[in-house]
Amino acid sequence: MRADLGCYQGTDFPSRDDPQIHSPNIDALARKSLLLKKAYVQQAICSPSRTSFLTSRRPDTTHVYDLDTYWRKKSGNFTTIPQYFKNHGRITAGMGKIFHPVLNSHEDAPYSWTEPYVQPRPSSYEGAKISHMYLNDSQLANDPLVDEKIAQAAVRALQDFATGGKYAERPFFLAVGFSRPHLPFVSPVRFSQYYPASSVHLPSNPYAPTNMPRIAWWSSLELINGYTDITALNYHGNINETLPDNVARELRRAYFSAISWVDSLVGVVLNELERLGLSNDTVVSLLGDHGYQLGEHGIWTKHSNFELAAHAPMMIRIPGLTDNGIITNRLVEFVDLFPTLVDAVGLPPIPVCPENSQNVLTCTEGESFMPLVHNATAAWKHSAFSQYPRGARIMGYSLRSDRYRYTEWVDFNNQTFKPDWTRNHGTELYDHQTDPDENHNVASDHANADLVKSMAFRLHAGWRHVSPSINNPTIVG
Repeated sequence: MRADLGCYQGTDFPSRDDPQIHSPNIDALARKSLLLKKAYVQQAICSPSRTSFLTSRRPDTTHVYDLDTYWRKKSGNFTTIPQYFKNHGRITAGMGKIFHPVLNSHEDAPYSWTEPYVQPRPSSYEGAKISHMYLNDSQLANDPLVDEKIAQAAVRALQDFATGGKYAERPFFLAVGFSRPHLPFVSPVRFSQYYPASSVHLPSNPYAPTNMPRIAWWSSLELINGYTDITALNYHGNINETLPDNVARELRRAYFSAISWVDSLVGVVLNELERLGLSNDTVVSLLGDHGYQLGEHGIWTKHSNFELAAHAPMMIRIPGLTDNGIITNRLVEFVDLFPTLVDAVGLPPIPVCPENSQNVLTCTEGESFMPLVHNATAAWKHSAFSQYPRGARIMGYSLRSDRYRYTEWVDFNNQTFKPDWTRNHGTELYDHQTDPDENHNVASDHANADLVKSMAFRLHAGWRHVSPSINNPTIVG
């Protein structure tokens, strides 16, 4: 889910080409939360991103860059968010997509969950190799979508923690992972009514940025290889190749409809929390695991360091502290979530990871953003870091400041998990003040030479250089 939500409308909305999004339940949650307008994932693909924020370690520490690697076998036996809560006396229950699904039902269950993990089977429609579809009530009556099953499992779990339930009065941690708006974009047909055809526009920039290094491109293989209706179009995902206009509009509409479908299910879960009398003493965090591109730059899905892929929604509701709603534009990273949740409920704080922390089970490479709950404009980190690999030996490292996105594509040693900054395959610099859609790479402009040197220094210095716990950062562009 990219930040296509009503609560992000404005300068932090993904695109001026998108319609008004119907997300009343998430928007209502945002009005009682700290809404993080500029939150960034550490790698824009599900398993690496989830592994990163669930362990509060960055990809070069987890060594997870793909969909198959399990960090406990690859890098270290790092503690997860639910595991930490479990270790501190919470009943921990989860359902749907929290870790990568393979890990949900198999390897990580003994570590993270006190309750049997609930992984419902997708409907037959979601298993079809069609990129998008709308379903009527009769179709769904005997074959409900997986997210419907996940919402109902969450409702049952909450009832266990309420008065009369088997865990009444016990503190709990509940993780609810919805699948949509992941491909295929499937939802009940009634949600398409919020997006009449006249409201769905093509992106205004269906082309690669000027002066973009070739290595920055992603050819949308997930869409091309996974769905027969797209394969039939003879679309290859080459630079500046676009889908037919009617197909692009249909995909975008189906994506927006899927967001509204998930929003309705968020409402089901939060309404049950309220009905059971649990709302006033339960912290709620909502987030997407990365952003998404819907034809902008001619790219579909994620797999890049562009703003639309790395920027994702995040909010946290803390009863008594965020009831009137707080909005911050400070830069936040998804590795910051773990220490923040711990601080929000008063558990022992998570220490910052030392150098070479593979043998340290519990630590953070992020920063609790609780100070922003108390002061949304507090001095804070001035950079957020993301990365994405191209093959096994090239890594794109990206830094987002308040104004700029700066990226270097460099050689990567997959034995030491370190970059070689001297072997550069491409550099990008986008000025979000003048070019919020990242259409013009200005890294090679002579006028930006000093800026590029400054951004390179900050990128190479890494996250420790901007950590409020380690340094006293200033807010800079």
